[in-house]
Amino acid sequence: MLNLERLRTLDALARHGSVSGAAESLHITTSAVSQQMSKLEREVGQQLLAKNGRGVRLTDAGRLLAEHAARILSQVELARSDLEAQRGEVAGELRVSAFPTAARGLLPHALSALRERHPALRLRSCELEPERGIAGVVRGDLDLAVVLDWYNKPMALPDGLVKAPILDDPADVAMPVDHRLAGRDEVDLAEFADDEWITWGEGEFCHEWLMFTLRSKGIEPIVGHRAAETHTQLGLVAAGLGVCIAPLLGRHPVPDGVVTVPVRQRVRRHVYVAWRADADRRPSIRAAVKALRAAGESVA
Repeated sequence: MLNLERLRTLDALARHGSVSGAAESLHITTSAVSQQMSKLEREVGQQLLAKNGRGVRLTDAGRLLAEHAARILSQVELARSDLEAQRGEVAGELRVSAFPTAARGLLPHALSALRERHPALRLRSCELEPERGIAGVVRGDLDLAVVLDWYNKPMALPDGLVKAPILDDPADVAMPVDHRLAGRDEVDLAEFADDEWITWGEGEFCHEWLMFTLRSKGIEPIVGHRAAETHTQLGLVAAGLGVCIAPLLGRHPVPDGVVTVPVRQRVRRHVYVAWRADADRRPSIRAAVKALRAAGESVA
């Protein structure tokens, strides 16, 4: 008889490619991962891990069993979803992530409504960039992730995930009050070819979107400063250090010394929530999606 927790450990190893990554995702120690794998090897009577430099790799038998483990764990999640659906209760634990401005401007409304309507539901939330939130849902560390993409740069979802739209979030250009374009009703991004941009971290989805969008207009962006949070970016704008893209969600209050002007091309982010398809029937998932969409309508 194969032990489910040991299969979960093997699945985490296959997904992360390292003992430390598996341990972090499962919230256990690296020694616990090694112990679970040793027990699993004894159960199946085959070597599942082999040394690979300072780390480990899956053997052929390990990869084969990991493929089965992924399917077994998916079926377990489906069974759990069906049982919850039959019981019809919104209860248990629900783990949700959201990117920073959604964690500030959207998630509190939704979680407050869920707690009021479903007191038996234990809510756990964290702030994660979209890519990390999606990865957490795929691994099973999270039940839901509030994520985004842009009007001209969609984000592909991995197989096995589904999504629901929450809101379309308009984004303006934020600039110092004494900027040459501060009095305009609309601006074109091409008009900022000589400005320094305040943007997100290197490699982050929103930063890559901004670079892609400006370069598509023939502009090689001048990046002066980087900050993950919109309010940090706006603080740098207020100090006269550059301009930034300022989505509406989570940006208020705008600090003194900053004005926001709409972009003529109507720049928008698409905000949506993603979850595993095999958990689709869980009442807690459906209740959370409903609460998030209602929160989106209230802040749109």
